[in-house]
Amino acid sequence: MTTQETAGPPPEQAAPLEVPQRALDVDLAQAFSQLLFRASLLQRLRDEEARAARSGQRDLLGLLVDVDDALAALGLDPDLVRLGRSSGIEATRRRLLGKLAKAGVRPMRLEGLPADPVLSEIVGTEVRAGLEPETVVQSVVTGFFWNDEVLRRAQVVVATPPADPRTDPSADQPADQPADPRTEPSAGPPVPDGPPAPARPPAGPAPDAPAVDPADPADPEAAVPARPRKGGPARSTRRRRRKR
Repeated sequence: MTTQETAGPPPEQAAPLEVPQRALDVDLAQAFSQLLFRASLLQRLRDEEARAARSGQRDLLGLLVDVDDALAALGLDPDLVRLGRSSGIEATRRRLLGKLAKAGVRPMRLEGLPADPVLSEIVGTEVRAGLEPETVVQSVVTGFFWNDEVLRRAQVVVATPPADPRTDPSADQPADQPADPRTEPSAGPPVPDGPPAPARPPAGPAPDAPAVDPADPADPEAAVPARPRKGGPARSTRRRRRKR
């Protein structure tokens, strides 16, 4: 018994499929370019939807961060603290921060680091002798990261060096020490409070002095000095114009 007899007759071969005539008339290069254009269009639409979704998620996370600020302010309210509500507010805040951490949001820790304008905004200064200038000493408003992005910048107070007494002239002289009177400007003589006294008339001429008329010498009617008389004051006479 041979192997062919045990294997049986060979199966019949399938007939090839017929290609429709319209498929033969298709331009493969043009069809491939149309397929690429449709794929790029779909990819662009997906990118726009992803950006819109990320922008909406960012806005929502920023709103939740603002809610955390409001809860922190409520936890410091003296009336709520007196009523014993601060513990519940703090518990709610911890749950909110936990949800934000799962979404990739974490607070910034900038104390002791140089101020970075990308991460923080300087809103005040404080004199610190042992720190470098513009070192963050306090966060007034906490900043947050979202994964590798800055979700919200922090508002910080930075250190500033103390004033140098060699360059500050006011540091050499205490505030309670009186100033040198030689350097003060003179105030001038005292001004009386009442009205000014009337001026006295000038003293008259001596008896033996010649009297001078202050009239204009060009005037023909002007007075001329008279000869002084013995035992009396000088008198002035006027010359009359002689009519020719």
